[in-house]
Amino acid sequence: MTAEMSDVTQAKHGRPVHHWRRDLVELAALFTAVAVADAVANMIGHGPDGPALLVISALALVATAGFHLWWARRHGHAPPAGDTGARPAAETRQAGAAGQPDDDSDDVSGTGALWRMRTTVKDEPGSLAALCTALAERRVDILSLQTHPLAEGAVDEFLLRAPGALPAAEITRAVAQAGGASTWIERADAHDLVDAPTRILGLAARTALDAAELPLALRQLLGRCTIRSLPGTPAGGGLGPEPVPVEGVLEETVMRLRAPEGGVITVERPYLPFTPTEFARARALVELDNRLGPRIPRGKDVLTLPEGNDITVRRADTADLAAARAMHERCSPRTLSLRYHGPVGDADRYLNHLLSPRFGRTLAAQTRSGRIVGLGHLLWDGDETEVALLIEDEWQQRGIGGELLGRLVAMAVEAGCESVYAVTQASNTGMVAAMRGLGLPLDYQIEEGTLVITARLTPARTPSGPSYAPALHHFGNPAHRD
Repeated sequence: MTAEMSDVTQAKHGRPVHHWRRDLVELAALFTAVAVADAVANMIGHGPDGPALLVISALALVATAGFHLWWARRHGHAPPAGDTGARPAAETRQAGAAGQPDDDSDDVSGTGALWRMRTTVKDEPGSLAALCTALAERRVDILSLQTHPLAEGAVDEFLLRAPGALPAAEITRAVAQAGGASTWIERADAHDLVDAPTRILGLAARTALDAAELPLALRQLLGRCTIRSLPGTPAGGGLGPEPVPVEGVLEETVMRLRAPEGGVITVERPYLPFTPTEFARARALVELDNRLGPRIPRGKDVLTLPEGNDITVRRADTADLAAARAMHERCSPRTLSLRYHGPVGDADRYLNHLLSPRFGRTLAAQTRSGRIVGLGHLLWDGDETEVALLIEDEWQQRGIGGELLGRLVAMAVEAGCESVYAVTQASNTGMVAAMRGLGLPLDYQIEEGTLVITARLTPARTPSGPSYAPALHHFGNPAHRD
């Protein structure tokens, strides 16, 4: 950014910029030419050698004009017509769309690279200037800068555009020489060009609309981290997590926040300590979620089965606890065993946790009468995501499980998850078929009868690379949405 300032002044809005020094020289030359012409005229008019002097003056003017033409072509304000010689992009670069790479004369690949970098500097005058100068010397453009004050020093977070041929190690070496310490750097993309206040407001809006968005919002706010939600009372009984004070706890690379209903949200990022600013932002998001209480979007899809029955698919939460328990009572022991991976005497004790939007998203399939006949869960498991299905015996083999699974995987893709996994038994052919029906790359792991199927996803926000779109299952007739 700084290195390009002197060069950028050579062109503005596609027109040459005239410098005052050049104009002064041309004006002085004009006055000199007038004075010389006046002196020559006086000599011609009053001397006997007037004709000879006139010829000499004409030759001098011709030589001067030729020299001026040669100089203008060599050092003019703009290249002559037909000149295709390349000049550094910084001299003629104009504003373009955000995220579009700029050409650079030092970049052999022809494209720039975006980097997110964080470094710790001393809190004293000139420290940031030294950092910017070191980056400018390597033609690194600073697109945005955030400062996180610490008790001693400050953490500066940059979004950089560097020449594509410049390695990350060279950037960090330059930063270290300029006084930066504990430097961390990773590749960024066009989504990081959104300024921090706008991004935080967008995350707050998503959290306000859907309680299940809180873990995802925290992950996007804090970068690569592991987020775990621990309920105040575990589903299987026993003691809950250690209580957390209202203001939360920050311990270097771990922050613990008080979640609603007495639970705890733990955020871990071992490769980079959290700053007080990040801790305050995360705490504000959790407080917003706490004040708004449980909430989910109320949209629904009405689908028609091949035999003509209508099924409604919608989001479910703890308000559906009674209907979900009733469905459990209608399920056979074998169906419950396949869902919960073994004998289950009291399966409904898990339902309050499964239906809570604090731990994921649940889809319910219900009949016209309002009876729930199928449940699909998308559960946030740290930095991984689990999918699970339970379909009532009478409604199996009708495509309901595939429909719910396809929608859950689409939600995972939208949330930026890299993969989803299902834990079942090797004899659960229905779940295996539903996972294969997604049309995604699958990995299988089996141990002592327990089968783990992992589907690899490509998040929708990835700007390049292969993209896998989940194959959503539809029931013959088109769906109509409320």
